[in-house]
Amino acid sequence: MNTSNILMLIGTFILALGLILAYAPSLLSWFGKLPGDIHIENQHSTVFIPISSMIIVSLLVSWLLNLFFRK
Repeated sequence: MNTSNILMLIGTFILALGLILAYAPSLLSWFGKLPGDIHIENQHSTVFIPISSMIIVSLLVSWLLNLFFRK
């Protein structure tokens, strides 16, 4: 795969992600609300650590990259 194909693939991915975020925000309503996501709030500060959500995102990205770059 040469550089132009990789850039077109990255551009297509960014375009698809932008369309998803613009027209289907309900698809991402689960993010940060899964069991295992840590949300601590007190009077002066808020801490949010989306552990479970990021594991799922990592698995999806790994699966997509393996799908596209498998020989």
